[in-house]
Amino acid sequence: MIVTVQSTGVSPADVLAVARTDARVEISPEAVAAMATSRAIVDGIEASGRPVYGVSTGFGALANTSIQPSRRAELQHALIRSHAAGIGAPMPREVVRAMMLLRVRSLALGRSGVRPVLAQGLVDLLNHDITPWVPEHGSLGASGDLAPLAHCAIVLLGEGWVLGKDGSRIAGAEALRGAGLRPLELAAKEGLALINGTDGMLGMLLLAIADAAHLFAMADVTAALAIEAMLGSERPFLPELHSIRPHPGQAASAANIHRLLQNSAIMDSHRDDLAHAVQDAYSMRCAPQVAGAARDTLDFVRLVSSRELVSVVDNPVVLPDGRVESTGNFHGAPLGFAADYLAIAASEVGAIAERRVDRLLDVTRSRELPPFLSPDAGVNSGLMIAQYTAAGIVAENRRLASPASVDSLPTSGMQEDHVSMGWAAAKKLRTVLDNLTSLLAVELLSAVRGIQLRAPLTPSPAGQAAVAAVEPFAGTPGPDLFLAPVLEQARTVVAGPDLRAAIEARVGSLD
Repeated sequence: MIVTVQSTGVSPADVLAVARTDARVEISPEAVAAMATSRAIVDGIEASGRPVYGVSTGFGALANTSIQPSRRAELQHALIRSHAAGIGAPMPREVVRAMMLLRVRSLALGRSGVRPVLAQGLVDLLNHDITPWVPEHGSLGASGDLAPLAHCAIVLLGEGWVLGKDGSRIAGAEALRGAGLRPLELAAKEGLALINGTDGMLGMLLLAIADAAHLFAMADVTAALAIEAMLGSERPFLPELHSIRPHPGQAASAANIHRLLQNSAIMDSHRDDLAHAVQDAYSMRCAPQVAGAARDTLDFVRLVSSRELVSVVDNPVVLPDGRVESTGNFHGAPLGFAADYLAIAASEVGAIAERRVDRLLDVTRSRELPPFLSPDAGVNSGLMIAQYTAAGIVAENRRLASPASVDSLPTSGMQEDHVSMGWAAAKKLRTVLDNLTSLLAVELLSAVRGIQLRAPLTPSPAGQAAVAAVEPFAGTPGPDLFLAPVLEQARTVVAGPDLRAAIEARVGSLD
């Protein structure tokens, strides 16, 4: 697959393809022409000698310091070296690749005043599988992701570090030589154009959107399985009960759960039982209200990211009429707010899943399932400690759901006196979603155990697909197992596409 960066930008699918499936990248002729046009304006400013931020002046608190023409190239190189000041573990390869593609996108919009060779340099890194070593700490989300982007840019200069295939750190010069690439010499404005913008936090947010969309669908799956195992009712998920509260995400989630619970002998077994509970607990009955609200949150985050994908976030920007103006478009507040909002939503999807796990394991509330889903409880502890693990993860997600975007600290001699913390918000969102995967894995395993213990009653088609996916590595209810590898396999099932595909083949597409 080839992703072509246009003068109008790229799509979310393009970012995912480059970040996760190593799609090759090329720049369209129109984008090359747009960059050349804006560069000609910067060259004209250089020739005129008039002071323009980032072209003939210093940066940040040094914006009023005039730079002599003979030192302006030196200024750009010094900027990259000084701003590549991150520290900590390297960011994942997919994040760095997404960030580099988005920086190419930003340059290709033709508002940054750079030569096309600069964007091509980043494309060459992507196509030669050279991933800069980008430390996790360094960005405050304004002026964008300065330090992370500088760690990408410094590799173009034949300096800095590259992330090796084995996780080792390789010298940037060595990586370029190995790929047959030459270091770039920056011209006026180009160092600044390489590092000003929201590309890191936007890249993480786009990856998170894809992950959250899948996990929210899987949350409906595991909720339905747990409800089936606990002899719950499908009546709270009837469409007419959700049309009277018209939140679209809630309706979609309810429709999924209702569809998943059909054609089940387990469900049929208690439908007319007068002793059956009139109302299920909130963690069962209100599953669509929570997961649906998360879906609506995700729609808002998609809207924010779609706007950012067509935005010029550099500073200063080169306008078609020849003006070069300073902006604040690099400020990551829109993305920071969105990432924090989605982290809160995903945290609650996981929290309600853990409540269903706790019910499944509690003999007083699970409707005649054995304690901790062990047929020989006492000698065996069943899934008791798996629920401990889930509870600990819920607690961590609650801490991570505290918004980063309200935690501004002033920097740069008070020139940058309010920052977005959007990078931190997006980074912790990734952790929340990874934790949600683990929580749904515990619910999947618990629900399958409960369904197995309802034998000889036949589960729903979704339940049959889940048992078929889980039983090969988890076995059937019996003596205790070494649970850690079982839970790891369950995580793989939740994160992957196969279980959802198997279920949809039997019940139709899930929203």
